[in-house]
Amino acid sequence: MPANRSTLIRRGLAAAVALPLLTLAACGYGSKAQDDQTAKVAAGAKKIDGLDSVKIGYFGNLTHGTALVGVQKGYFQKSLGATKAQYQIFNAGPSEIEALNSKSIDIGWIGPSPAINGYTKSNGKNLRIIGGSASGGVKLVVDPKKIKSLKDVKGKTIATPQLGNTQDVAFLNWIADQGWKVDAESGKGDVSVVRTDNKVTPDAYKSGSIDGAWVPEPTASKLVAEGAKVLLDESSLWPDKKFVITNIIVRQDFLKEHPKAVEAVLRASVEANKWINANPDAARAAANKQLAADSGKALPADVLDPAWKSIQFTNDPLAATLNTEAEHAVKAGLLEKPDLKGIYDLTPLNKVLKAEGESPVDAAGLGTN
Repeated sequence: MPANRSTLIRRGLAAAVALPLLTLAACGYGSKAQDDQTAKVAAGAKKIDGLDSVKIGYFGNLTHGTALVGVQKGYFQKSLGATKAQYQIFNAGPSEIEALNSKSIDIGWIGPSPAINGYTKSNGKNLRIIGGSASGGVKLVVDPKKIKSLKDVKGKTIATPQLGNTQDVAFLNWIADQGWKVDAESGKGDVSVVRTDNKVTPDAYKSGSIDGAWVPEPTASKLVAEGAKVLLDESSLWPDKKFVITNIIVRQDFLKEHPKAVEAVLRASVEANKWINANPDAARAAANKQLAADSGKALPADVLDPAWKSIQFTNDPLAATLNTEAEHAVKAGLLEKPDLKGIYDLTPLNKVLKAEGESPVDAAGLGTN
């Protein structure tokens, strides 16, 4: 008998913790990022809420561009005053959720599926989503010699990053919309869905072991640089071509005990997004510079440019799309219907936005009040 489908997403996400991370930090969850040396503490600056530091997590991924730019430009340190901004980098959502649960980080940039699972597994007690960061940046890319149209995907082998992750759920939902059938656990059916770490997906494509992939940036553009073709941009499937790909989360106890520190990080995030959208070329370069500092390798222009162009940076968490993504996971048999009421607390962000003269954002009925 197959395993209970309600446990599959948890099993798949838990398995991702075992994926190779970058050089491990002492906490065992992620690697330390290289701080921007220009992010000096201003003379006379004071600690916020009496804190020595705020620990911030993010992925070495362009869809986490707000965090990359915030680190590189020194926005977080500037906003936190004499409280030190400390950073850790993650490769997988589950490891970041574990770091949050263990108090190894306080605030993090993360995808919607890990946030949903982290919230539901703790019965709504461990995290809140406090802001948006990015939309888009996910594509179905394929071998143009084997797949010339969407209908040709049937019978082919397509990679997703991991069982039950955001892109895996999206692809399974798209498959179902075509009227095709795939067993979510095994990935077998009218399409063969193989779960492959984004780091090895380009090599899998080059070797011919996969015919394409439903993946985020910059992996999609790395495949295109290897000769793949973009067959579908996921944004085309969503109203207004917007859907959440990266959120900001915080430990609930940290939010309660240190609201000024949370506001400071959100203020820096809003400043970063404002600068990104006003200076797209410089922002792209800044994000790539931080990627190089963190990983030792910058992205080449033929990967960086198209990848960055497909991502929209926004303070809006696009809450309605998160709820839809949860419904897709339920429909695929990967998740029991979750109660997401209270997953958002957008009060601190809306306070920051009001001070900046910007419009408030909405929790789509999933807020704390």
